[in-house]
Amino acid sequence: MAAAAALLRQGSVLAFPTETVYGLGAVIDHPHAVARVFELKERPRFDPLIVHLADANQLAEVWTHVCERTRRLAERFWPGPLTLLGPKTDRVADLVTAGLSRVAVRVPAHPVARDLLLRVGAPVAAPSANRFGGISPTSAEAVRAEFGDRLPVLDGGPCSVGVESTVLSWTDAEEPVLLRPGGISVEALTDALGPIRIPAPDEQQRLSPGRLAKHYAPRTPVGWNATLPPSPSRGLLAFRAPAPPGYGATEILSPTGDLNEAATRLFAALRHLDRAGLEAIAVEPVPEEGLGRAIMDRLRRAMGKGNEP
Repeated sequence: MAAAAALLRQGSVLAFPTETVYGLGAVIDHPHAVARVFELKERPRFDPLIVHLADANQLAEVWTHVCERTRRLAERFWPGPLTLLGPKTDRVADLVTAGLSRVAVRVPAHPVARDLLLRVGAPVAAPSANRFGGISPTSAEAVRAEFGDRLPVLDGGPCSVGVESTVLSWTDAEEPVLLRPGGISVEALTDALGPIRIPAPDEQQRLSPGRLAKHYAPRTPVGWNATLPPSPSRGLLAFRAPAPPGYGATEILSPTGDLNEAATRLFAALRHLDRAGLEAIAVEPVPEEGLGRAIMDRLRRAMGKGNEP
């Protein structure tokens, strides 16, 4: 842990675990390290990064103002998989926010991430540790498969949530807007805030990571099982058991149909099917409730446009 924190403080890029997915981290005070994150990911500069904090006390370092409503929300859901947008300070470079005036921030709950961030003592920008548009990694092995020996990886075991954080925009002057469904369900946020506006998929794309029409995608084409019937040359990503027979390879997200388990296994299952030499991957829809909303968002973006089940 001490060596990993020293690498970040010295301006290196490091992959580390969070409860959602593994992140590709760089301290925001090192512009060359942040630029290296974009280079490693092959990420376009118009896609903003999420900044990770050790605790909410660091908000004053990255936000010029913290409204009382946002503070209460952070107290309820941090540490955890909720990302909030706030007006950035001059310390946050335009490269981090893609030139936008607000920066996305969260406090991760993974004990290794929290220990690391406390030791670093500075905000760390960290998108998912994979090439841009690809499948997010939920294990150190997945990061190594993606980048080999191009960067150090801090192994904290498998991620417990398995999909990225929920991104919410909310200030004193506006209504809550869901920019990306994720590890905190809409139901939990609605219980805390009341009604939340969910924008159309192509609205406000630049405000938040993960809003491009094509994202979280394997190299193998993906489609709904209704249009990709069983074939030995196709794989199946099934929601629950029993899975329909006749596919060349099958991954079941949750034998019992548990959405939390399904979210945890989503990206790993897609990776397994992507390595199976298939012509296509058929996907079963999941119920759009709780974490199912985040799962369906990732599956739709893996397919691209025209992706209704």
